[in-house]
Amino acid sequence: MAIYPVVLCGGAGTRLWPASRPERPKQFLDLVSDASLFQETVRRVAPLTAEGGSVLVVAGREHAAAIKAQLGDMPAVLLVEPEGRDSAPAMAAAAEWIFRRDPAGVALFVASDHHIPDAEGFRSAVREGVAAAEAGRIVTFGVRPTEPSSAYGYIHPQGPGLAPVRRFVEKPDRARATEYVAAGYLWNSGNFVARADVLLDELARHAPEVAVAVRAALPAGDAARIELEPTFSAAPRISIDYAVMEKSTRVSVLPVGFGWSDLGAWDAVAATGGASRGLWIGGDGDGANLVRAAEGMVIATAGVSDLAIIAEPDAVLVCHLSRSQEVKGLVERLRELSPSHLHRATTGASSFAARAEDFDRWMQLAALPLWATLGVDADGGFREAIAADGAPAAPFRRARVQTRQAWVYAVAGQAGWAGPWRRLVTEALDRFEVTNRRADGLYRTRVSTEGAVLDDTASLYDQAFALLAFAASADAGVERQLMSGRAHALREALAALALPGGGWREDGGHPHQSNAHMHLFEACLAWEAVEPGREWTAMADQIAGLARRHFIDAEGGFLREFFEPDWSPAAGEAGRLVEPGHQFEWAWLLTRWGRARGDDWAATAAERLYAAGLRGIDAARGVAFDELDDRLNPRSARARLWPQTERLKAALILGDRVPGSHANEALKGLQLYLGPTGLWRDKLEPNGRFVDEAAPASSLYHIAAAWLQLRGGADAGRAGD
Repeated sequence: MAIYPVVLCGGAGTRLWPASRPERPKQFLDLVSDASLFQETVRRVAPLTAEGGSVLVVAGREHAAAIKAQLGDMPAVLLVEPEGRDSAPAMAAAAEWIFRRDPAGVALFVASDHHIPDAEGFRSAVREGVAAAEAGRIVTFGVRPTEPSSAYGYIHPQGPGLAPVRRFVEKPDRARATEYVAAGYLWNSGNFVARADVLLDELARHAPEVAVAVRAALPAGDAARIELEPTFSAAPRISIDYAVMEKSTRVSVLPVGFGWSDLGAWDAVAATGGASRGLWIGGDGDGANLVRAAEGMVIATAGVSDLAIIAEPDAVLVCHLSRSQEVKGLVERLRELSPSHLHRATTGASSFAARAEDFDRWMQLAALPLWATLGVDADGGFREAIAADGAPAAPFRRARVQTRQAWVYAVAGQAGWAGPWRRLVTEALDRFEVTNRRADGLYRTRVSTEGAVLDDTASLYDQAFALLAFAASADAGVERQLMSGRAHALREALAALALPGGGWREDGGHPHQSNAHMHLFEACLAWEAVEPGREWTAMADQIAGLARRHFIDAEGGFLREFFEPDWSPAAGEAGRLVEPGHQFEWAWLLTRWGRARGDDWAATAAERLYAAGLRGIDAARGVAFDELDDRLNPRSARARLWPQTERLKAALILGDRVPGSHANEALKGLQLYLGPTGLWRDKLEPNGRFVDEAAPASSLYHIAAAWLQLRGGADAGRAGD
């Protein structure tokens, strides 16, 4: 008989505040090892599927991306709830899924946030429970108490060994817990095993509204991710204990001796012995403490013992470990005094206006000055990256970086930045013209810092950014006629890349793609603002037409990346790639184009693109991640910096078409990446850690575009960012 472990990912974890928040509940934290509790749970139950079962995970949509990221290569089926309805509907959905595929299948229901160090002892107990489940019993695991505890519910068995349950009792006070332990009561672990059909029968008998709503909400199919229909929300909000366990006559309890804790408070976390994190400097007089310091923080202690010190970027908890259960009460008080601190840890200011001011100061006083000095070589060429110690980090120059940085300083000058922007733009573009311009009028991809040719390829992407830099320079009054001449010559040279079916060819393995056209579209709009005229307008309209006919999926409203020569989606996985950042970026561009043309389609398309991009938001980290598939399910949960800027730009330009909090959340997400010196981190991994690498110069283009949009959209639109 196949076993189907069902991992339940609900709960807010308020007792472990401030590390645990509704958007980042405790199962996704590395509380006792390098792995999260969720990862440890999946690894613990996965071997039980050897006889043909599957691991199922039931969770809300807000945590789906974190789950996919933390699963990695571990196989599992994800059932996504449209709304949390407590444990009974969640378990009913899993049982229904199992029964449809394996009528004799046994479901093992486990919490995702429990600590069970003896994995094999746990699996042995499960196999013993499965034997009784095969005979039609619902077997719950009762942990033999190690001490009287008021933190757990209790089970009163009718006898020793595997026995029917006499009754379940709620969490008692300390005195009553002592009586329960003396009378042979067991801790209620909340984990149990049952045949799927048995659980469904008991739900139909004792909670029929749950059974009916869930059955209607589970769609057919064998996908790795299944979205439960909105009818799921019609199920009553009820726990499995109230719905079935306390009413059914088929429930037995199996006493188990493996170590177990639901890690319900910081004292339980401390008892594991491996929960401290971060940089902690303790004095000689210190006793045992639990100390968790956020990245970039240091905690120093002297002469203290038995404390929990939990420091997050926006909140710090200090409590005696014996008073850990009182944290829940503190959270309730915080709910009234400062509700924002109940949610994901943030950095910097709390209001949108204050964050915007911080961002503006950071841009003008840190980022622009830093990259205008350490980011430039003596000959005027821009550096590719800067390491944390200020050293240049790459011995080459890419065309896109030279032109992007020139664009940044041109628009910064227009925006009033007082640094030497004009000299930076002039010297960089003059040097670029010498080292990168080919005989055919196109610009090569890469040269050495001395100007030697490293890659003579002329990519459409690079030509688009050359046009964009020329437009910004001309608009800022930097050698306007010269920049116009360069732009017109480059536009004529692009004829060599024109495709017979419309559009232009990109270099490399995917010659038909939307991304390069997006930046060409951006450059055309920039030149249209500088030189209103037929050529740039016609070119922009041609690209908008490609987006309307081919790039944007007519049914789904999302934008694809790669295409066949006839502009149908590319074969295989390449054709299924959907990037949330590009949904936002195209939404921003089409909004600008549509307003200039009075085109209603563009407004509708922009809103649909924005909605598609929102499917790529990871609530646990508060950021837009890198990749979706064409069903808008997560494909890569790594989150680079640039999608955060595009999310902010789109939220700002759409204005009253999206809730005001969207721009606030986008700016919060972006500021996670920005360092105080003017550098930044580029890649945020699914585990919440940034990749340790030099800051890439190419990100400044994205950051500056968001900065301009934040300063007042019209200037940003005119600059073509």
